[in-house]
Order: sequence, then C-alpha cells, then structure tokens
Amino acid sequence: MTRHPWPATPAEAIALQKALAPRVEAADRLGVVRRIAGVDVAFPAGGATTRAAVAVLAFPDLDVIATAVVEEPTRFPYVPGLLSFREAPAVLAALALLAEPPDLLMVDGQGLAHPRRFGIASHVGLLADLPTIGVAKSRLCGTHDDPGPGKGAIAPLLDGDEVIGAVVRTRAGVRPLYVSVGHRVALATAIRLTLACAPRFRLPEPTRLADKLSKEGG
Repeated sequence: MTRHPWPATPAEAIALQKALAPRVEAADRLGVVRRIAGVDVAFPAGGATTRAAVAVLAFPDLDVIATAVVEEPTRFPYVPGLLSFREAPAVLAALALLAEPPDLLMVDGQGLAHPRRFGIASHVGLLADLPTIGVAKSRLCGTHDDPGPGKGAIAPLLDGDEVIGAVVRTRAGVRPLYVSVGHRVALATAIRLTLACAPRFRLPEPTRLADKLSKEGG
C-alpha cells in the first residue's frame, strides 16, 4: 500500500487532495472480478471511535467469504468533502487484516463525484492500489435529472459539462444511488457491477453488509 502523512488540519487535507487527484485512473485496469469487498464506517461512542468494516463477497454469487473490523480513536473532525481523512486510516487498517486483497473495492462514499475529484473511494483506492467504486447514498456535488422509475435506470451526474458520476436506480420505486469512479474502474463498469451486486435491496450487497457489520461491531 502507498502511504502519506495524515494531515492535521482541513487546509492541509484539501491541499493533499489537490495533489493526489491527478493520479486517479478513470479507466478499467482490473482483472477478473471474483472477490468484491464492501467498505463502510460507523462512529460509536458519540463519534470518539472510528469503526471500519470490510465484507468480502464472492462474485457473482455474493456469498460472504471474509470480514474484518477495526476500531481506532477518531482523529479528524467531520468536514464535508474531507470524509477520507476521518475514515480512511481505519479502512486501510481493516483491509490489511484480510488474508488476500479483493479484486475490487466498493466504498460507501464518493469517488470522482467530489468537488476536488478525490472522494474517499478514490483516496482508498489510490493508497491501497486497488480498483475501487464509490457508491454513495446521497449527492455531494453536481446536478442531475431524475432517472426513470425502474431498476437499472440511469441519469448522468454533471458538474457543468463534466460527467462526474451516475445516478443509478438499483430497485424500482426507491431512491437512487450515486455511483462514481474510485480508481482503476471506468464509470460504465462501476455502474454494471453496482447493479449486479444489488439483486434485492437498494444498497449493493458488499456495502449493505459492511454497513451492518460496522454498526454491529463484528
């Protein structure tokens, strides 16, 4: 894994995002995907603790084959757009507990759909050197039309004329998700894999199970 010193202030964090963002790869550079890891983070103890959970699922069967949970003291404040500096250290520690790395990471958060094109999915993907997708429940930036009502309906997420992600309906009649490139995965591939991992629920199984694990504590 690549490492860098973790900034102590929001200004330092923003500067680091701007420096690292050009290194993100928005094209497919991944092999056969057989193991997809979902990543999510919770903050028990009133936010004093950061609990990162990873659930690794076989693909395409979506059976759970490995999990990891790490708890660390929370070291960075909540600042919109700087989520990775609060969550990523614990996420990377949880990934390091896996016996073997996954073929793909699916992160509950933004990738390129970020004001500086460097959300947590991109940050973790770059540091872990893994193909990564951002699958967020809400929009951080950009504008979009509503996708159609059916499962698989898609609308582009735009920042001006730039496509920074996609608004994807994973289940008919439910709120869509915000899918974006994290690292080493093209947007079309990110959309296809997100839909393939969401056969029953709004959230794709890797992040849905990681979310559950983060709240339960393993």
